[in-house]
Amino acid sequence: MKLLVTGGAGFIGSAVVRLAIARGYEVVNLDALTYAACLDNVASVADSPNYAFVQADICDRAALDAVFVQHQPDAVMHLAAESHVDRSIDGPGTFIETNVLGTFHLLEAARAYWVGRDRPKDFRFHHISTDEVFGSLGPTGQFSETTPYDPRSPYSASKASSDHLVRAWGETYGLPVVLTNCSNNYGPYHFPEKLVPVVILNALAGKDIPIYGAGLNVRDWLYVEDHADALLLVLEKGILGESYNIGGENERSNLDLVRTICTLLDAKRPRDRGPYSDLITFVADRPGHDARYAIDPSRIRNELGWQPSVTVEEGLEKTVQWYLENELWWRALQDRAGVGQRLGTA
Repeated sequence: MKLLVTGGAGFIGSAVVRLAIARGYEVVNLDALTYAACLDNVASVADSPNYAFVQADICDRAALDAVFVQHQPDAVMHLAAESHVDRSIDGPGTFIETNVLGTFHLLEAARAYWVGRDRPKDFRFHHISTDEVFGSLGPTGQFSETTPYDPRSPYSASKASSDHLVRAWGETYGLPVVLTNCSNNYGPYHFPEKLVPVVILNALAGKDIPIYGAGLNVRDWLYVEDHADALLLVLEKGILGESYNIGGENERSNLDLVRTICTLLDAKRPRDRGPYSDLITFVADRPGHDARYAIDPSRIRNELGWQPSVTVEEGLEKTVQWYLENELWWRALQDRAGVGQRLGTA
């Protein structure tokens, strides 16, 4: 099977690319190489005869058409997206352009290609989304595939819009689509603007470790390599027209997560001036900060037999170790726009 992976130089996309190549897929990686993309993320597979890279924007319909004609993929895995909530607060326009209009252009290019090949039954368009489209939970309950959409940020609203477009193209035009909504990812190659890498890198630099509000916001944490495994499984065996929630079954408050990372760093690279937790600093909360996300993964577990392979403690240990061993990777990203700055306070 030949996959067209959009956003394959990003965090989750590159994990999918690396795993797909390891499993014998042919992969065409289409990425615009915006600020959060890094070709070093896929350097380990760049010389594979089954790998090809195309720099293109999903908003460029002509470029998309050319990629479909040249590479003739059997499936699309759509991961290209603007994804940082704080950036969406400061500049929502980019999120609408990429996540909504970009998804529209990709759907139309995929539909034209699919129709032009007499609608092959084995073609798939897999749209990868987020649990943030469901809004915010109280102290109890979980998001299921039938939870009503209730996005609260420009980012989640743009992803909700893209989900609706994909479903509409499946219903109206018969495009063979499948969707997934995931919980918070973490792991190797995570761009250093999200919580886990910010904590690790600020701690190593002896800087304040910022926690929004009281740190009581709860997320379900999913190791990125587990997520990539689930995505390929849904692509192969998921029921067309359906959506699958993918969760790590590892709920933690932000404060508990940060303390866990600090404890791991204390053991792996002790600090002369006391524990890393001394660097924790509470800062003004994010506007509209969702209180809690939690995924009910029963559908993917019962129908497809998937479940996460690592606990959050195991995954964080792997992640911290990776950042300690890959300083050249994250050092090269420190000067990119917005890295190391507090965003989303507009």
